[in-house]
Amino acid sequence: MPLREELLKSIWHAFTALDVDKSGKVSKSQLKVLSHNLCTVMKIPHDPVALEEHFKDDDEGPVSNQGYMPYLNKFILDKVTDNFDRQDFNKMCWTLSSRKNLDQSKLFITNDDAFKIWCIFNFLSEDRYPLTIVTEEIEYFLRKLTEAMGGSWVEERFEDYKLQLISKQQSLNAWEFIKLIGSGQFSKGMDRQTLSMGISEVYHELILDVLKQGYLLKKGHKRKNWTERWFMLKPNAISYYVGEDLAEKKGDILLDGNCCVDPLQDKEGKKCLFIIKSSYKSFEISASDKKKKQEWIQAIQTCVSLLRQGRPALHHEARQKRRDMRLKQQAEQEELELRMRELQTANEAKQQELENMRKALEDSASNAAEEERRRLQTQTELQDRYRMDLEREKMVRQQMEEQVAQKSTEVEQYLQRVREMEDMYSQLEDALEEERRARQDEEAVRRLQAQLLEEEAAKRVELEQIHLKQQRAISETEAEKQELEKERLAKESALQAAMKQLEQLEQERQGALEQYQTVIKKLTDATNNTKTWKHKVAEHEGMLRLIQPGSKGPQRITNWGPAAFSDGELSLREKKWQELKNQENQAQ
Repeated sequence: MPLREELLKSIWHAFTALDVDKSGKVSKSQLKVLSHNLCTVMKIPHDPVALEEHFKDDDEGPVSNQGYMPYLNKFILDKVTDNFDRQDFNKMCWTLSSRKNLDQSKLFITNDDAFKIWCIFNFLSEDRYPLTIVTEEIEYFLRKLTEAMGGSWVEERFEDYKLQLISKQQSLNAWEFIKLIGSGQFSKGMDRQTLSMGISEVYHELILDVLKQGYLLKKGHKRKNWTERWFMLKPNAISYYVGEDLAEKKGDILLDGNCCVDPLQDKEGKKCLFIIKSSYKSFEISASDKKKKQEWIQAIQTCVSLLRQGRPALHHEARQKRRDMRLKQQAEQEELELRMRELQTANEAKQQELENMRKALEDSASNAAEEERRRLQTQTELQDRYRMDLEREKMVRQQMEEQVAQKSTEVEQYLQRVREMEDMYSQLEDALEEERRARQDEEAVRRLQAQLLEEEAAKRVELEQIHLKQQRAISETEAEKQELEKERLAKESALQAAMKQLEQLEQERQGALEQYQTVIKKLTDATNNTKTWKHKVAEHEGMLRLIQPGSKGPQRITNWGPAAFSDGELSLREKKWQELKNQENQAQ
């Protein structure tokens, strides 16, 4: 809806509220106050002299709505920009109009809820004055309200009300609409809080363009911590606040055709992650569960897609389609009525022509009878004189009979045309009957769609139960994983102890090896000393040999002469040395 048309609807309510005596005019003093309030709320510089200058040629009497419109367009609406709070503007117009027209004591809702319904009425009403809302838009709002309250739509109840409304009038004004919602006629079984929450949800969607809202976790860009924020999705931006009371705004995520949103893998202990990539920064978000994550991703992708295509929000587009459809149906209805009037006019003309022909025939018959009477009266007196006239009269009668026959043929043709018109009228009635059946088929399709939606909801509940079972299975798997982790830690501890023992045995083997090397070194030194001593004896004493105790078996001969021990002693020493080596290997 263009800004000017939206503002005019609220201003019209305020203007009509000032018209106390319902004369269609308001005093200049009241218009000054109204104009000053409008300029203050819409942040427009107010010229208090402009109103007097505009109506300086008028008398001191009140000003009509048509007279006030040029001033309103020139000095207020032409200067307005979209930098003011529309809710404050609507509040001001609501305050002026509700004092006169609203009886709060008879309503089941609060004054704030009535104000929201009034704003929704302005959004859904027709662009004709006085403002009214048609039955189709009433049904659309009641369906949205019932869905927001979590109730089920009762088609029969609305059809009964629709018949009552059609029997009286085709539409409702703002205060009748508020009374309808506030009376609780279509919210039976719901408490006041549920009804108020439902009205607020529809108000946020239709008036404030809030497509989705809720708590989400957002990762900071500097401290990298996760903080819970209240997010609010609109067609071109995502705003986030400290809480749902919207008292403290923390920032905005501007959306355009270049934005995108993608899911992320779980990390840092956070699940159900997704990322919003805008033109200047990226935002990592965590939802409470997978369902909310998918809902937010789909909602943001829908907004980005609409921005790329240059289309308005879906509820604005749907409202325009409904209006176009009503205009099309109205044009078709008017065309049908025009054809019916034309057929009715043609039928009346034919009826009049037939009546004129009947009168002409009656006049002709009466004239012929009169002439026949006169002829009989004078026949006896003027039989010879007027014999030729008699023949002439017969000829005239024959001509008249031919004319009558011709007229009868024309009458039959006219009756044939009337029958054709009656057939055409019957075909028209058949067409209307087909249209009625088509509407019934459409209602059946709507009921079928509602049934399909209910089945889809049941499937969703079943999928959620399956998801819960999967979560429990995952929890049991996690427990088994922890048990296996404990066993692995125990085995690692045993392995470390075995490694320590192995290192200790290695150290002992190294010590034994060092002892063995020391013994070998000592043995080598002793052998060298013995060789040196034997060499000296052989050099200085010649063939002198030492007498050594031992076996009298054959002596072992070396390069330096007879050995100091026999072969048996050597075998015994090699055996002991081999046993010692085996013990060291076993110890290692």
